[in-house]
Amino acid sequence: MFAMSGANRRHVRICVNLTSCLHQELQNSTCEVFNSDMRVKVTSSGLYTYPDASIACGQIQFEDTEVDVLLNPKVIFEVLSKSTERRDRGWEFDQYCKLPSLLEYVLVSQEQALVEHFTRQPDDTWVLERVKDLDATLKLVSAGISLSLGEIYRGVEFGPEEEPSAAASPG
Repeated sequence: MFAMSGANRRHVRICVNLTSCLHQELQNSTCEVFNSDMRVKVTSSGLYTYPDASIACGQIQFEDTEVDVLLNPKVIFEVLSKSTERRDRGWEFDQYCKLPSLLEYVLVSQEQALVEHFTRQPDDTWVLERVKDLDATLKLVSAGISLSLGEIYRGVEFGPEEEPSAAASPG
């Protein structure tokens, strides 16, 4: 278990935009988008985590009848922040790679219009594609959709990252 501070406005806006775009694009498919409230379990290591968004397709598997722990995501998204970037790029990505269902891993920058898209290859290696600028498009092959970076970053103002206040009260 890792303590995480609340997210800043930019992070929240990007997450809302991302899940909204995914929901819209996946409406007529066998895939479903989940926001950060859905836990993902890496069964082989026992890790439970809360990615910023995930997509599962076809026969969606959950840990139990509570239907609150996803076991077979095809795509996982993390919106990077100063406090999570190292973990998202390193240890956590290594854990996610243990998920046989995972075909794409997407890191979304808060600093600029930049998405790093990792795609699993048949030999179990990962290829990185950097998608940059607001007029660019992210293609998620495993879900059969494309997302505009302009939509992911709609209403986002770039500049120094706002850190959540330690004194902020919940709710």
